[in-house]
Amino acid sequence: MAATYSGKLNMGASATETLAAADVPAVSNPTLNHSGYDISETLNASSTVPLSNALYFEKALVAGVATIDLTALTDSVGNAVDGTTKKLRVFRVSAPTSNTGPITVTTGAANGYAPYGTAGKIVVSPGQANLHYLEGDASAISATVKDIDLSGTGAETLKVTIWLG
Repeated sequence: MAATYSGKLNMGASATETLAAADVPAVSNPTLNHSGYDISETLNASSTVPLSNALYFEKALVAGVATIDLTALTDSVGNAVDGTTKKLRVFRVSAPTSNTGPITVTTGAANGYAPYGTAGKIVVSPGQANLHYLEGDASAISATVKDIDLSGTGAETLKVTIWLG
């Protein structure tokens, strides 16, 4: 039986700002809670931005390079997942603190998929993470639009989250 998926995406950066009481007269607790730009979305098979697969894995670089092929993924129980015709909805990468150097994530040189836009790339240093929500702007995965390249200095590892829909 095929799995079904429901995902909760929370992207936030909340902060509390405590103002000087003298600057805000007649206010007993002069604090501001900043969270107005936070994003919270629930994705599933019938949501506006659909979710059909949620994949979590580690990708190891070999001699400083690796490629994520979106048409040849594996789910959490070992089943093959072919993303053809689907779109990348959520793409999260994080580098363990044990990595010896940064990893560059970019559009694949052959059959390139551009998670960060045309010619876009990010560099993820040890201990850093990047969460990218593509909502409806993502390209459909195909035989010629499927690869995300990783490059580093050796045998680093990247923790990867991919939601397709």
